[in-house]
Amino acid sequence: MENEILHKRGTTLVRRMRLAPGEAMPWHRDPFHRVTVVLSGDSIEIEYRDGRPNLRIELTPGQVDWDEPSSPVVHRAVNRGKQVYEEVTVFFLDRPDAPPQPRED
Repeated sequence: MENEILHKRGTTLVRRMRLAPGEAMPWHRDPFHRVTVVLSGDSIEIEYRDGRPNLRIELTPGQVDWDEPSSPVVHRAVNRGKQVYEEVTVFFLDRPDAPPQPRED
């Protein structure tokens, strides 16, 4: 997984993330609103640590989504597609030093 902070000012953080096919994000929570722009990829799957059924999401480059906070649900995204998954996400944090997706290792 590759993460790059593109911009940070106050409570706004912009991140670019890449996942190779089969690669997974760390287990985490999503406590903040965010906007995600899909740059590449065709399919990801959300796995839930509590055992609920996985959610498969088919993707289209250029797709833009508004995401509501889902904390305290611990989950991770896995690239189930054949292409590199790449996104740019704008996080709207509650304080400047807040981690955008707190890890739950």
